[in-house]
Amino acid sequence: MDPDIKLVVQSPDELIAAVPHVLGFKPEESIVLMPITKGLPCARVDLPTTASDRDGVSRALRGPYGQHARPGAMVALVCVTEDRRSAELASQHVAAGLAEVGVETKLRLWANGQRWVELDTGASGYQSQQAADRMAATTVLAGAVQPAANRDSLAASLAGDHEPLTAVLPSARDAADNSTPGRERDWALDRLEQFHADGRRLSDPEAARLLVAVKTTATRDALWEDMSRDNTSSHIALWTDLTRRAPDEVRAAPAALLGFSSWLKGDGARAWCALDQVPADQPYPLAAIVASALQNGLHPREWERASATMREIAGELDESYVPGHRPGRPDRHHDDPCMRGAPMTGGGPSRTAPGC
Repeated sequence: MDPDIKLVVQSPDELIAAVPHVLGFKPEESIVLMPITKGLPCARVDLPTTASDRDGVSRALRGPYGQHARPGAMVALVCVTEDRRSAELASQHVAAGLAEVGVETKLRLWANGQRWVELDTGASGYQSQQAADRMAATTVLAGAVQPAANRDSLAASLAGDHEPLTAVLPSARDAADNSTPGRERDWALDRLEQFHADGRRLSDPEAARLLVAVKTTATRDALWEDMSRDNTSSHIALWTDLTRRAPDEVRAAPAALLGFSSWLKGDGARAWCALDQVPADQPYPLAAIVASALQNGLHPREWERASATMREIAGELDESYVPGHRPGRPDRHHDDPCMRGAPMTGGGPSRTAPGC
């Protein structure tokens, strides 16, 4: 969700209703960490059901939250599951781990789709349609995309028909061989500018030409450098379409660019789904950099400060990676779809949650 959109929540019911809009999908069997104080990331993790899994989740979260912890740092934990006992144990374990790095858990909620219970106090209530409708209306009016039904459906939205581009890729490669990298880079930038202006879907020959062009690091970096917080929606639309249509041999670059633009917009769930589209047998350093930003809770606003260094690292990795080795793929037993510093602030019962 766009980090500039703010959701004001005034009750546990409304907090739970806000979660899908913050994540971009409706979580299942999950713990969602919602920041209450400024500067902390938000995250979703698979609900651990064994002692070993609880230890693993706690360790995985302590790193990024410890990096962002400040005096008075607080989060709310929302456990979405039918299994109240697992929610109790897992949220206790996560809260204890966060406390070790200076982050207080202000609220632990269990929600099963119908009811909610505050696990520390025993207070309870129903998840109301009114709260869900209010959150949906707020985000619709702000122009936000509505949440996917679940994470699997979000991932499925990036899978498309590869056959049309498979048929025209050979001619696109032949044309690139008879051109120059500079000419192809200039064409790619011009076509990107046109897409920003009119949003017109690329034809199959145009899409194939662009996919061949961005296999060249300099061309990819020129399009990557165009990205900013102001044009992420346009980039996401372009790279979503190309990721869906790209055959395996040319899908790494558009998937990584989609991952980066999604992260820059604050849509960590889509960013992870995009990185999953990078073919497993094709190491791609830019994808590893995006994964690292997500894993470590780097806020998109940090990009302007860190961009030069990160681009330099990407260039070096592009030149030095070992074929057949897949670099930088983090432990994915937790999802980190938001990990972007989406604080909930405010006094009394009313808090404001910038979306992530």
